[in-house]
Amino acid sequence: MKKIVLFLLILFGFSACNDQPVHKPKNLIPEKQMVEILYDMALLDAIRTQAPYSPGKPTINTRAYIYKKYKVDSTQLVQSNRYYIAQIELYKKMYEQVNERLTKEKEAAEKAIGKEEPIPIMDLPKVE
Repeated sequence: MKKIVLFLLILFGFSACNDQPVHKPKNLIPEKQMVEILYDMALLDAIRTQAPYSPGKPTINTRAYIYKKYKVDSTQLVQSNRYYIAQIELYKKMYEQVNERLTKEKEAAEKAIGKEEPIPIMDLPKVE
């Protein structure tokens, strides 16, 4: 019995150590669309945390909104996200694109409301 358990553990160990742990799903969301989804999810999560639930205020189901807007289902989104996470450099690049877009949108919004960068304080001469 111990030999069988040991054999199964070794077999499981070898199967877990392959080069491609996550296989490409058949219905993989294209990279550009996945970046759009990640952007929308980040934006919706930020909105939700800045405006927490209050009675009488309508709420939005962010996941249902994403599924409807991009015509994807939860399984497809999870499998695609899992695949891209396994491709760490690609996933990092995708999140950098999301971050750049969020930064540009933030700067445009601040400019639209008249908020500008603070003026640096100059060294004033000492008064004695």
